[in-house]
Amino acid sequence: MNEHNPVRASRHAISIDQISAYADKLARSLDEEMRKAYRPTERKSLRLFSVAELVELTGIPASTIRSKHNGGAFPEVETDSRGHRFYTAEQIDQIRTIMAQGKNGAQYRPGRRSGDEMQVISVVNFKGGSTKTTTTIHLAQRYALRGYRVLVIDMDPQASLSTFFGYRPELDFDLPGELTIYDAIRYDDPEAGMRRAPINEVIRKTYFHNLDMCPASLMLSEYETETANALSQGGRSTHSLFAIRLGEALQVVKDDYDIVLIDCPPQLGFITLTSLSASTGLIVTVVPGMLDIASMSQFLKLATETMQVISAKTGLRSEWDFVKFLISRFEPNDGPQMQMAGYLRSILGSDVLFNPTLKSTAISDAGMTQETIYEVDGRSMVKSTLDRALTSMNAVAGEIEDIIQTSWGR
Repeated sequence: MNEHNPVRASRHAISIDQISAYADKLARSLDEEMRKAYRPTERKSLRLFSVAELVELTGIPASTIRSKHNGGAFPEVETDSRGHRFYTAEQIDQIRTIMAQGKNGAQYRPGRRSGDEMQVISVVNFKGGSTKTTTTIHLAQRYALRGYRVLVIDMDPQASLSTFFGYRPELDFDLPGELTIYDAIRYDDPEAGMRRAPINEVIRKTYFHNLDMCPASLMLSEYETETANALSQGGRSTHSLFAIRLGEALQVVKDDYDIVLIDCPPQLGFITLTSLSASTGLIVTVVPGMLDIASMSQFLKLATETMQVISAKTGLRSEWDFVKFLISRFEPNDGPQMQMAGYLRSILGSDVLFNPTLKSTAISDAGMTQETIYEVDGRSMVKSTLDRALTSMNAVAGEIEDIIQTSWGR
């Protein structure tokens, strides 16, 4: 081998064993860091929320909150030495339920009503680094805090979204009986005694009230190979059609959630196509740079051509309630980014969301400990930086929330 490849004859060549050693060292180190962050017998927990945050999340005036507490209508909550009240996410939900029983109560329960369909939204793009996972987890947590029943699905074999919930996918889901989203969409293998699991057996409750999740692991990458094999066999059985597998699985829990958010992998494979087919809406994240926009253009072209073929062969619909483009990692003071954002809006018009997500050290710093800006202790970072990130993310979530409400006819 070295005779034909002088580069590999170097005394400093890296062997497979050395790469394996790197992986082992990183795994041990990451395990130690996770143990520092969370006690061995526990998972993540959610912080408390202030009165100001309760007002922002629910729209209940501070004066009403005080009077309801004084009158005993609201639950007793934790207070500090100065008498300031702090609420768990569960207590915020209790307060929503109480307010929903009064005049104009519907505004405190913004989720589905009779006749509304569960909204399934895929966050997609070709390119890694376009903030798909960051966008997905922040939208999911924001909507849970807003009172929606939310399910988030990790459809990326890298399982970055799963780590936000305090899991180590390479360890936690490598045990018998530890199901992931792969088990809900996999192909049956009668000889091995392996069959698809109902998705409600895969769904896990999280530390975040109103937010459940389906984790992923590297095993999900097997779905790509299995689907290729199934298609090569030419089966026409409904259950062998990859495009319907996730949508079919979600039918089991269609009455349990208002919003389902799917974090898609950064490629247009069978996993992404399965997610697109199950979706009622798409959010395409894009960093405002020429290469990123060119990559997104390729993604859109390939996705539409492939979905048209799938639609023709299966009879499945190839349409969504909405497709919106989210400008991400945006720096308003960056001239070229401003120019590219304007370029994108000139072509796609109102399909580009008005609000971008800003590039923020608050988001990246929180991510270092697998947290979001909704979870992080505000005392751990500069308040103005955190407030700026929260304002940006809340605006994006609010704009998409309005689109969801419109799709429900409100």
